[in-house]
Amino acid sequence: MTNRAIFLDRDGTLNEEDGYISSPKRFRLYSFAAEAVRLINQSGWKAIVLTNQSGVARGYFTENTLIEIHERMEESLRLQGARIDAIYYCAHHPDYGSPPYRLDCDCRKPKPGLAERAARDFNLDLNRCYSIGDRYRDIESGHAVGARGVIVMTGFGRGEYENERQRWPLQPDHVAEDLLEAVKLVLRNAG
Repeated sequence: MTNRAIFLDRDGTLNEEDGYISSPKRFRLYSFAAEAVRLINQSGWKAIVLTNQSGVARGYFTENTLIEIHERMEESLRLQGARIDAIYYCAHHPDYGSPPYRLDCDCRKPKPGLAERAARDFNLDLNRCYSIGDRYRDIESGHAVGARGVIVMTGFGRGEYENERQRWPLQPDHVAEDLLEAVKLVLRNAG
């Protein structure tokens, strides 16, 4: 049996965009995030976070701090009755930092490595999955594995969509105001 997932970007999608979030204290979930994740949980789909976190490579925070930030995110969601099934992150950057973080890897979105790992771990049918994010690279990484993409207008979404979409080789399958609207749209249209 294969599963379906909604891949969620983190910064600008689940939580407020605040540059490189270098401490759990700076992490703020959007007010609609828990309801969106609860809907995914109730649908039987997997809620999986895929996030680039090059702040580790750049030396802005450690991988241990990143794990603490993710624990805060999961606890905040849990207190509101929502659950993330897994978090996959890329701490690399091809141009910054030192080994092992200075690396041109396959997991930095828009490359498909994070989604491919999730697919193996959860036996996902990627053609039945969706990727939701506020950056075009979130949509590209979904398209690279056969998933559909929804761009949200929170975070960098509105600016990227309004100013750059004419240069995108593939357009998002859907556009939504925020994560909650995006999840409702996916669940309504996915069948």
